[in-house]
Amino acid sequence: MTKSAYAQAGVDIDAGQKATSLMKQAVQATYGAEVLTGIGAFGGLFDVSALKEMESPVLVASTDGVGTKTKIAAKLNRWDTIGHDIVNHCINDILVQGAKPLFFLDYVASSKLDPEQIAAIVRGAAAACVDNGCALLGGETAEMPGVYQDGEVDLVGTIIGVVDRPKIIDGTRIQPNDLILAIPARSPHTNGYTLLRSVLADLDWNEHNERLGMSIGDAALIPHRSYLNEVHALLEAGLDIRGLAHITGGGVVDNLPRILPEGTGALIERGTWNVLPIFELIEEVGGIDSAEMFRVFNMGLGMLVIIPPDQRDRAQAVLPELVQIGTIQTTSGIIIQAESS
Repeated sequence: MTKSAYAQAGVDIDAGQKATSLMKQAVQATYGAEVLTGIGAFGGLFDVSALKEMESPVLVASTDGVGTKTKIAAKLNRWDTIGHDIVNHCINDILVQGAKPLFFLDYVASSKLDPEQIAAIVRGAAAACVDNGCALLGGETAEMPGVYQDGEVDLVGTIIGVVDRPKIIDGTRIQPNDLILAIPARSPHTNGYTLLRSVLADLDWNEHNERLGMSIGDAALIPHRSYLNEVHALLEAGLDIRGLAHITGGGVVDNLPRILPEGTGALIERGTWNVLPIFELIEEVGGIDSAEMFRVFNMGLGMLVIIPPDQRDRAQAVLPELVQIGTIQTTSGIIIQAESS
């Protein structure tokens, strides 16, 4: 069969249709009764009648991308994890305001569509949506030769969630002496991968690394963790969560101040949590200054939870992995205190 003029120009419509067919079952698995349209509709329809039960429902939205973590997926030809990354990242970004996810939309683009590759990415996103109780309502698969370089993939997501207005968490009630607890991260999330790739480029990414307990490739592709269930377990137990900070690009240094009231800062005590081995490897191999490490990476801190001092034991009883890493101070700025010898 002769190629169409469009295919000869670089865009294969049939490849896009095949990708949609391959991902269809996984996407449909995310649908609940609220989803009123199937895959392929021009727009996704989502019934929000259940929101009437809230006193004052507020929609919360966020958009983000996986960044250059896609280059590692390409390097290792493993596409099953980055879909989890984008969904979980977006969920955490609205979670800090107390929101539960309703639905998610994805955007996957490349210079040339590989149906199996695209389907693997979307199946990962769909699995993460199922895990977090939200629908993969729609998305876009784009083939754009000349815009994207050969072999490159771009992955972006948008999430819509809801929170009852009286239950919004915005940090305004944070006070000096409040405790900063952390839910540990399992990976670098989706941040700092340009530096990670640069520093570790000359090492073997497939060989088992004793320090990491796995290969560098495996450690680098561990998905961004969702903290939804953990945070809601704390809320359902009646904990007074005064602030939440998702530690993404900019690390604790840039993300924690986003929720702090004017005139307050934080003291973070090193040695109170476990820094992930991959960060220690990057710091050592690259000779990276500790201050820059804390600005680029999460350093093992996934989600920070700010609570009153008298609630620590209750919080840790609900979520034993919580560790106290610092306190709110009356002086502005984030101070990262060195480990005591």
